[in-house]
Amino acid sequence: MKKSFTSIPNLLLSLALCFVLCSCSSTSVKMNESSPWKTIQFEDQANALDVDFIDDNHGFLVGSNRLIMESNDGGETWEKRSLDITAEENFRLLDIDFKGSEGWLIGQPSLVMHTVNEGKNWTRLSIGKLPGQPFLVTTINDGVAELATTAGAIYETSDSGESWNAKVVDASGSGGVRDLRRTNNGEYVSVSSLGNFFSTLEKDGDTWIAHQRASSKRVQSIGFNPEGSLWMLSRGAEIRFNEDSSDLESWSKPIIPILNGYNYLDMGWDPNGDIWAGGGNGTLIVSKDQGKTWSSDPVASGLPTNYIKIVFLDEENLDNQKGFVLGERGYILKWNS
Repeated sequence: MKKSFTSIPNLLLSLALCFVLCSCSSTSVKMNESSPWKTIQFEDQANALDVDFIDDNHGFLVGSNRLIMESNDGGETWEKRSLDITAEENFRLLDIDFKGSEGWLIGQPSLVMHTVNEGKNWTRLSIGKLPGQPFLVTTINDGVAELATTAGAIYETSDSGESWNAKVVDASGSGGVRDLRRTNNGEYVSVSSLGNFFSTLEKDGDTWIAHQRASSKRVQSIGFNPEGSLWMLSRGAEIRFNEDSSDLESWSKPIIPILNGYNYLDMGWDPNGDIWAGGGNGTLIVSKDQGKTWSSDPVASGLPTNYIKIVFLDEENLDNQKGFVLGERGYILKWNS
């Protein structure tokens, strides 16, 4: 009799587990035979955090520990550069953005720099006391840029950084951010610092709109696909896609390609329309059928790094699209296809 009673909880547990697994879309992941990525390893083992190009050949890469590197051959090789900041200031250079010869660079804590001659010279700007730390900068036009902070505040300058006007002051809806993205037409999306909700900001809007996350799993990052729809990466290595752009509470079932204990940290769409997702312990996977099935990249999987950002540059000043996967400890991948 005792044996019968102990089997019932086990049966219920098995049924519950089956229900949970069936509610997810999990796929087997094979290793691709070839890779479109080329490995680049820097002597400086700082973490690369962002990259942008002025034209097909000339670009900059920035990262932790004041890392700034310049390429004049399309990203094949990189040379370390320096900024006019004191040695005691150990900035984390977080974001860089160019439009023509004009560019902006931001770092933490509280660094904003501006160039008008393709990065030959950088001017450090005084921004005063802003809510939060600089997080994202966008070059809009000559002398015009937008700066977003970790508090969800957004400021605009129209005089090359001499003055900044608040576009969004009450950033309570953002909850402080762990991730923040902007579309080319000025829409924003952010993930709260705890990952317990996400927020959106319409073009020229002045108030963040908070939204519930898709499940009980905390959100790692969120962003826009090339068509402007949202994707979401959550803990537990879950991938979701927004199914209706007019309903931001409508999300696909979680896709869990690999259960290896590492979360995905970023996603990107390559020039062919394939979806890439990167994460911890050399995890870089690709889907060629809109997320239905996935495969691993053989070059990326062999590197001792975590992939923290995927960047595909499709700008009017570039004849060919460029792509990079930014990793930790001095590793990046360059798109070679």
